Amino acid sequence: MHQGRTTLSKFLIQQLKGSPEQSDLAALLVDIAAAVKAISAMTAKGELGGVLGSLDSTNIQGETQKRLDVMSNTAFINTFSMGGLVAGLASEENDDPVEIDPQDGSGRFLAIFDPLDGSSNIDVNVSVGSIFSVLRAPEGRSPKTEDFLRPGRHQLAAGYAIYGPSTMFVLTVGKGTHGFTLDREVGNFILTHPHMEVPADTSEFAINASNERFWEPPVQRYVAECKNGKTHQRPQQTRSSAADVRGQSDELRHRTGRRHRLHRPRANHGPRTPRHPSARARDHRLAE
Repeated sequence: MHQGRTTLSKFLIQQLKGSPEQSDLAALLVDIAAAVKAISAMTAKGELGGVLGSLDSTNIQGETQKRLDVMSNTAFINTFSMGGLVAGLASEENDDPVEIDPQDGSGRFLAIFDPLDGSSNIDVNVSVGSIFSVLRAPEGRSPKTEDFLRPGRHQLAAGYAIYGPSTMFVLTVGKGTHGFTLDREVGNFILTHPHMEVPADTSEFAINASNERFWEPPVQRYVAECKNGKTHQRPQQTRSSAADVRGQSDELRHRTGRRHRLHRPRANHGPRTPRHPSARARDHRLAE
């Protein structure tokens, strides 16, 4: 047991109180954490659980879907459908937003998520993650596509999970960004990284270099300068957005020097889930 440590549920009770919407948001985040636990268990089993390998289908980005992509997507959709708190959702694994009709009409929120970011890492046992965002649902009508395409400042909550040697759940509800680590023995997320920030100084950067041929000349020059640096240190790359952002946060304790965060250019294929709330949204080309 973790005497004196703050669990996710206790944290949300403290952070979200004062209105029915706040209480429902806390309940929704607990539901999302439950889906993260289920995905964590699946990823931990690997080949033993029969979750590895690719399918014949592709997602809206044109990427070949992994078996665990689809299983993770199902875990999130089932969670949102049964919880009665979500009126609609948009996933990277679905071509269009999905409307959910809660029986009691209490669907206050819209959920946007990438159920398994970095899925190309799955078969080689490298960290993967989930990314999510919560918006307020429109009142008096069904959600439309444009309801999901809103500025980041309209988010009620956002965060990500990392499935690696340990499972982390990182989120913000507008009062700082906080990280929780899953205690597998008791099944609780414990607050281990309060008040996380992306450091201004470090010696590494992360980028999806596979899109280099599409970068504009200023971006190419900037990345070349980052690669050269003062000491010619090599950049890191994990191909998992959540893991890359987590690495940035660790720099607060371990690194000095200058760091920048680069995001891959993306076409406009509809709603995108956000990266770490302290960074820019995923569809930005360049964020510092």
